[in-house]
Amino acid sequence: MRFGATILDAEGLRLTADEISLFRDTNPFGFILFARNIDTADQIRALCDDFRNAVGRNCLITIDQEGGRVQRLRPPLARQWLAPLDHVESARVTAPTDDPLRAVCRAMYLRYRLIADELYGLGIDSNCAPMVDLAGDDTHPFLKNRCYGAEAQTVAGIGRASAQGLLDGGVLPVLKHLPGHGRATADSHHDLPHVGTDLTTLNKTDFDAFRSLNDLPMGMTAHLVYDAIDPEPATLSAVMMRLIREQIGFDGLIMTDDISMKALSGAPAALSRAALAAGCDVVLHCNGTLAERSETAMAAGEMTEVAQIRADHALSARRKPVELDIDAAEEELSALMGGLVYG
Repeated sequence: MRFGATILDAEGLRLTADEISLFRDTNPFGFILFARNIDTADQIRALCDDFRNAVGRNCLITIDQEGGRVQRLRPPLARQWLAPLDHVESARVTAPTDDPLRAVCRAMYLRYRLIADELYGLGIDSNCAPMVDLAGDDTHPFLKNRCYGAEAQTVAGIGRASAQGLLDGGVLPVLKHLPGHGRATADSHHDLPHVGTDLTTLNKTDFDAFRSLNDLPMGMTAHLVYDAIDPEPATLSAVMMRLIREQIGFDGLIMTDDISMKALSGAPAALSRAALAAGCDVVLHCNGTLAERSETAMAAGEMTEVAQIRADHALSARRKPVELDIDAAEEELSALMGGLVYG
């Protein structure tokens, strides 16, 4: 049986009987955790067991643990990390002048290696990072300090180091937001951003950062319109999905950003069908009622044969964590950051 073409969530700290029944019947590819699902370490492990028992396999469980504003796990369950851009800039200040990017990449590798250790110990084996959207003068504040910088190849290098830190910790990275969200001047949680930049410029900048990381196992779409390319939001656009596959060259599993975000208009079931028809592999639906999650799962159905191959390939990238000396990693990171590591 193929996986269901969804990633779903839970309402609370443990699954209800109705949620268990829904997940057993629809077999979602994976699940995602939010702050409402988090209390104690033992509770998180038990909830992860609930998810996996419901579908009868070692399914993927992901989370948004970027650091800064966007981190679901906080002390005492995890370190309080600086926002990514603050982390990069702090590391750059103390980096040697002959090779500052190398030092910054090492600092970001260690950051995400330690984050992976935090996640893996709780049963979470994926993280919605790295985020290689380019920061610009007009980037909306909801996104800007989550970025790693403004120049494509610099950001791509930092993104590569961040992804490797997660992989070495047994956690699958999710590259986001394909094919680039940095030019958005609106918050896609509330509005649909439009980008008017021409394709030639985008290919040399925003899209190029993603092109450098097109071998990563999973990616997430951006809910915004590239007016010079197609009038549909990228998540729902066959034109944009073809661009991601053919021009950027990303052949990993592509999940939508949360289809309940206000950038998209329509019922979850209709949006699910539209995203899959456009070329997404799996639909992420968060913060909905049980009925909405059921409608989404039924509308999405099973993965296509190609999506299943991508899903199997992504899951095969999960590895047992490389051995890590936590104290040594923290000491090295502190030295790279001039002592300013945590928020």
